[in-house]
Amino acid sequence: MKKLLLSALAFAFFGFSNGQSRSKGDVELIPQIGFSSSNYYGNNGGGNSSLSGVALGVGGDYFYNNSWSFRSGLFSQTMGSQFYGVEEKLNYLTIPMNANWHFGSTKKWNLNFGPSLGFLVSAKDNNTDIKYLANTSQFGLNFGIGYKIEISKEFSVLIDYQSLTGLSDVSKTSSTTIKNSYGVFNFGAVIKL
Repeated sequence: MKKLLLSALAFAFFGFSNGQSRSKGDVELIPQIGFSSSNYYGNNGGGNSSLSGVALGVGGDYFYNNSWSFRSGLFSQTMGSQFYGVEEKLNYLTIPMNANWHFGSTKKWNLNFGPSLGFLVSAKDNNTDIKYLANTSQFGLNFGIGYKIEISKEFSVLIDYQSLTGLSDVSKTSSTTIKNSYGVFNFGAVIKL
């Protein structure tokens, strides 16, 4: 029984032997939800700890060939940090602009990287509005890796990890340098249009 269960589990994750072949001009739509963790980095004096949250969004891949695509989308991301009893939450709408390399014998793995632009929607310090103290946009660099579990030629499940390193300062008034560091573990549905 144990061998049967392990065999079924291995098939579910790795047994779909035919990769989803994509051609130039193919488009995939990827609605997703994720669990995120963020923190500040820079010369903010330390003493801070990570902030957890939920990330939502929809991504898309435009394929140039079977190995390369352009990945973008619109994602709602909560960033910030906790320090000395204060919880700062900055909510952004982020647009990544990533090159996406599909690799492996069946092209189910992907590695993506590129810049992103985030627009501040709200900023709160223990539920007090501090949006006027924060920069209204954020430029960052993304890096991610993921794996698609093929259900059919038109539908897969994506499991991936994405990270963002903010390159622009969070505060427009502080004398210290504070930038966002963000990571999210996502689950998504991949739909070939």
